[in-house]
Amino acid sequence: MTRVSILSAVRRRRAPALLLAGAMALSACTSTVAGRNGLYAKPIGNAPVTANPTPYSAALTCMGQYASSGNVVAPRIAVGRILDYTGKQEPEGGAKITQGASLMAISAFAKAGARLVERYDTSVSELELKYANNKLIGDGDDNSYRKIKAGSVPGSDFYLVGGITELNYNISSSGIDAYGGDVDINDPKGFLNAKTYVLNIGLDLRLVETRSLEVVDVISYQKQIIGREIGAGIFAFFNNQNIIDISAGTRALEPVQLAVRSVIERAVLEMSANLYGVSGPDICNFSDPLGTIGLTGNFVTAYDNQESNNAFTRQDPSRWHDRRDRTVRRGLRGRYD
Repeated sequence: MTRVSILSAVRRRRAPALLLAGAMALSACTSTVAGRNGLYAKPIGNAPVTANPTPYSAALTCMGQYASSGNVVAPRIAVGRILDYTGKQEPEGGAKITQGASLMAISAFAKAGARLVERYDTSVSELELKYANNKLIGDGDDNSYRKIKAGSVPGSDFYLVGGITELNYNISSSGIDAYGGDVDINDPKGFLNAKTYVLNIGLDLRLVETRSLEVVDVISYQKQIIGREIGAGIFAFFNNQNIIDISAGTRALEPVQLAVRSVIERAVLEMSANLYGVSGPDICNFSDPLGTIGLTGNFVTAYDNQESNNAFTRQDPSRWHDRRDRTVRRGLRGRYD
């Protein structure tokens, strides 16, 4: 056997050994014995919590500021069930569309400054009422029980119901696939592909006057969602002994559930504008520095600190984060200087 053939044989045997060693090294990164911190492995990622706005969240906030600054009496709103009527399911189980559309609508009305009354989940209130009726709940240190007072629960003026009614796949799609290379088997070959596709979701909501059950507002909206996929690669032989096969690509789909939130926020925005008697976006030419309405929703201040509360810092991704907020870092380390 010649020296060249011996070296070739050694190289061929070395490659599988290197691959096996690499696989064992990767598997060794996860220990089967918990460390001193009680963990097998430290979770990756440290992205902070951020606000979850849509293109209509700023307008909802503006609507709420207008109502509070203009002394507009906001009606009491209850949100009922906004169900998924598309019937679409994932192959591995579970619905393709969010089942939390009602919660999104509650958040949207909060951003718009509406006075919300809970009707979606009253299980805790009903249990408290049952305990109070049996004189089991006390509110003070004098062993007195909570009194049930007639009319203590405010009623709603309107309630919102509806459903997600459309999910249409592949409304339009386009793409290209290209493959090129020399006919010689030893010469490199390459490929390129690019695709785009469009789908949409639709929503139908109605606002009902609580006392008369008259439907006073109906809105039907849809939003299209786009996705794209791009890929490229190369394949070649070298010296009749080595192979190179490299491919790379990217794939992105506009978040479907965020599209649902966007449609809901646009519908709530239009309904709120009707309830407040707003003519259009021209009301957003002002700002209320003392307002408590931000991109994350509205809230009732627990203390009289409206000028310094955290209404507009709730969307700050660095606030309260132990690696981004210097105040928290000093506190966690026992230093407050």
